[in-house]
Amino acid sequence: MQYRIDELNEKTYTYNYTLVGGDSLVDKLQKITYEIKFQQSPDGGSISKVTSKYYTDGDFALDEEEIKAGKEKVWAMYKVVEAYLLQNPDAYA
Repeated sequence: MQYRIDELNEKTYTYNYTLVGGDSLVDKLQKITYEIKFQQSPDGGSISKVTSKYYTDGDFALDEEEIKAGKEKVWAMYKVVEAYLLQNPDAYA
């Protein structure tokens, strides 16, 4: 996969990036953009909000199964990162 980082803002805790190439893009899909925003939760943890936008060619439409599969891949990646950070708190201190 090929990603482009569009914005990394340490003040607002936002990270925006674009998937511009690779196996995740089907023939009729130009790109996928992601906006991630982190907020502090009341219990001392954090809340991550992810927005994805799919840019298609012409009248092509993704079906719900394809979108669901993409979300599951992103969620799995977050769980791996979370597990690593919990086991290695000095990595982000």
